[in-house]
Amino acid sequence: MMWKCGFNQCDLYHNTHVAAKTIMSSFFLPSKSKSRDKKAKKQQKLKKKQDGKTSATGAKRKRRPETFNEEIESDSEVEGDDVRKGLTALSSEDEYDVETAPEKRLRLAKEYLSNLQEEERAKTDDADFDQDAIAHRLRDDMLEQAGRLQRKVADKYIAPDPGDIRKLRGHRLPVTCVVATPDDKYVYSGAKDCCIIKWLVETGVKEVIFSGHRKGVEGVVGHTGHVLALAVSSDGKFLASGGQDRVVHVWDVKTNSHVHTFTGHRDTVSGLSFQRGTHELFSCSFDRTLKVWNLDEMAYVETLFGHQDSVSSIDCMLRERPISAGMNDRSVRIWKVAEESQLVFHGHKSYIDAVRYVNDEYFISGSQDGVALWNVMKKKPMATRPHTAHKGHTEHWVTAVAAYTNTDLVASGSNDGQVCVWKCGEGFRSLEPCFSIPLNGFVNSLMFSHGGTFLVAAIGQEHRLGRWWTDKSVKNTIAIIPLKHSV
Repeated sequence: MMWKCGFNQCDLYHNTHVAAKTIMSSFFLPSKSKSRDKKAKKQQKLKKKQDGKTSATGAKRKRRPETFNEEIESDSEVEGDDVRKGLTALSSEDEYDVETAPEKRLRLAKEYLSNLQEEERAKTDDADFDQDAIAHRLRDDMLEQAGRLQRKVADKYIAPDPGDIRKLRGHRLPVTCVVATPDDKYVYSGAKDCCIIKWLVETGVKEVIFSGHRKGVEGVVGHTGHVLALAVSSDGKFLASGGQDRVVHVWDVKTNSHVHTFTGHRDTVSGLSFQRGTHELFSCSFDRTLKVWNLDEMAYVETLFGHQDSVSSIDCMLRERPISAGMNDRSVRIWKVAEESQLVFHGHKSYIDAVRYVNDEYFISGSQDGVALWNVMKKKPMATRPHTAHKGHTEHWVTAVAAYTNTDLVASGSNDGQVCVWKCGEGFRSLEPCFSIPLNGFVNSLMFSHGGTFLVAAIGQEHRLGRWWTDKSVKNTIAIIPLKHSV
């Protein structure tokens, strides 16, 4: 969505005020705001009551110690005779203790605007920076918070040179999953060799290897089966991994150490996703269920039922509404966790392998019959496209999909020797081909970097979930594909 420039200071203030209500909502904890308002009212009520008693009797009355302690909290011990002095001291010591919710919103809005101004100054190295840039950022932040941001960037990208694609080798067996950290500095990969490898994107060097082991070996932490799913929290603190051994391991990204192991699934863990901005983790499994885990407490939360067959993929964004793909039940489901309900989408005629949110209003899915673009308000796809090879135009099984979040750029992978990059058409009513990237082998996982500078793919000799056929000519690699802009 393109925004017209030319905002004046009034527009900027208005955008700041509106944005503060939405963007800074995470800072306004209702319980704390209400408690502070109540506290201020109690203090004012107490002061008026005490003043009334003083004027009526000409002398101060002592209050009971327990009542006084309930009404007033102070770092220093205040006697009953010094109530008014204590109130005056309290208000002067900490002005935020009696700050109302509107006052706090205004203060945080000013702080947020000041931070944006500093960032823009740092970009331009000029005191007279463009005020319109701040207005654009405020609007983008508002739309992103509401899940409706749709930046049109697909037309700016061109096909990369095949020689610029870097292929990193380290896994002995097919690579099944990849995920990039929020700063795009590292990429994690998982494979059927039960290992997880942490790669430095800039150099392609292996930073850490989380080795797997055989079941029953004591004193060793790691997966005992194929690693099929990886997810990194949006703050870059936790890495979650799951696979054929039916467990979910949690790792500390900074220390590269194991933190916790979740058990509970009765079959292969096939997908993982964090809710953005939280440490709430969603997992899906071949046991037909989704599970919710809280990593702040390292605790199980609940199980979600509904799929009639194995669940192959899961994704989540800002809202607590994970989306999942059922393989043979051929359905995509959006789970309204708080409302304890779900939306069911039918449109594919065969197995569904992958699903990803584009934003909170649209998502894409990949199946044996192609790639589909959906609107969360409609039960049928907005557009479908088959994945075809360069020669013969034979349809191929779509094994992975990716979306550059909050834009019109998406991608799909298969085993036809290419990754297709698509543009979501006007109003998200169509899928238009942008370009293709040559990659031999099964594309088992795809992910755009958070900054849109590269696309990472997991390449294997066989499909991540089975061994229906194997291409021995393919090397098991991680492909880092730079994304180029047109001049």
